[in-house]
Amino acid sequence: MKNTIICSDRPVTLIGGGSLGAGDLAFSLAHAPLLVAADGGAGQALAAGHMPRAVFGDLDSLELKDRARIPEDRLFEVADQNSTDFDKALLNIEAPLVLAIGFLGGRIDHQMTAFNILVRHAQRPCILIGEHELIFHLPPKLSLELRAGDTVSLFPMRPVSGRSTGLAWPIDGLDFAPDGFVGTSNRALGSVHIEMFAKGALLVVPRDALDAVMQGFQAISSALSGQ
Repeated sequence: MKNTIICSDRPVTLIGGGSLGAGDLAFSLAHAPLLVAADGGAGQALAAGHMPRAVFGDLDSLELKDRARIPEDRLFEVADQNSTDFDKALLNIEAPLVLAIGFLGGRIDHQMTAFNILVRHAQRPCILIGEHELIFHLPPKLSLELRAGDTVSLFPMRPVSGRSTGLAWPIDGLDFAPDGFVGTSNRALGSVHIEMFAKGALLVVPRDALDAVMQGFQAISSALSGQ
């Protein structure tokens, strides 16, 4: 079936077929009501009483009983064995921000692949929602209204550097690398501003900072649209 793109001017929830906490879907939908699924994630959505607007993937993880419940015009098969279902879905969503659930927990290799995709598709802002944390690719500049004491961890997926204000240990002058220095367990002093000089860094903050992170991305989107 021909691929399509979900276009939205508001954030989108993307549900995958991996580990999903009891309140994850409701939590994400409260912030991003438009629901899209990656392959087997559609089954998890249906089990929770939600029909996804679209389902992307090779559809090999979607059970037949679940597939039968989904209208054919909402199924978009992407038969590319060189990409994951998360990859396929993210590339078919055009939105200011994607909140992704069902991609953390479970198999470590799947989580590592998800981190890789966040960096490779940095032009499509996406926040992975975990049980306790949020993980996302750092844009060139980001301001967050965090609480004093919040844990802020920066993990480089490639050599990167940047500068910051509002962190207990500023990142200015530091060279980060996957096989070198990493910025885990830093702390927010309150308002945090981070500027990165190249793409490739993931940021990890507490799950309950989602509103602050979304506001940070919204500020970026508003600034770009005003140019």
